Amino acid sequence: MPTIYVPAQSADDWAQFLADPVKHWRTGYSARTLAYSWQEANGFPSEVQDAFASNEHLSGIQLLLALPEHQVPLVSGFRPSQNDIWALARAGTELVSVAVEGKVSEPFGPTLSKWLAETSKGKSARLACLRRELNLNEELAGTIRYQLLHRTASAVIEAKRFGAPHAVMLVHSFSPSQEWLQDFHEFSSLLRVEPAVNKVMSAGNRGGVHLHIGWVCGNEKYLSM
Repeated sequence: MPTIYVPAQSADDWAQFLADPVKHWRTGYSARTLAYSWQEANGFPSEVQDAFASNEHLSGIQLLLALPEHQVPLVSGFRPSQNDIWALARAGTELVSVAVEGKVSEPFGPTLSKWLAETSKGKSARLACLRRELNLNEELAGTIRYQLLHRTASAVIEAKRFGAPHAVMLVHSFSPSQEWLQDFHEFSSLLRVEPAVNKVMSAGNRGGVHLHIGWVCGNEKYLSM
């Protein structure tokens, strides 16, 4: 994992970190939309800041730094979880690790059952890591989206790496019809969290830190940028 990062001067600087900048850096798609929203905000976008205000632990949170396309290793030797944005923030005197998944109409990738059906030698170790980080001892429904599992685990892993007592997995959705919200609701239920929109809800102690999750509706004006 690199430890030197170059600051972005504009939203277009974010494109270089994408796996395929030509394919993924398109108007109306999540990577570009998210970049313009966050780059212009000079802090958390206002709707994200408002969602944090609904949580007693995170009210008044301040963004310290945000890293586009930040990779978080899950199991040594296997593919990391690549966050659309990973942010380090401070709420009062406490640090907060924030993993952000940007969405427009793109799905959350395969369900857990489909992901497990395509066998590879590291999948059982990877899933065991995710279950451990999220304190998931019960049987997991095959309809849970695998991406939500590893994105949330990445927030917890980075919280422990930076000594942050709080971790947040945030879906920042710019979909006018809130596509894939039901998948988030199912994942919320797995963590025993009451599903909500434009709020950041506590999900208890997971992997030794206090986890929170949220779905926030982004400003649709960025869809045309």
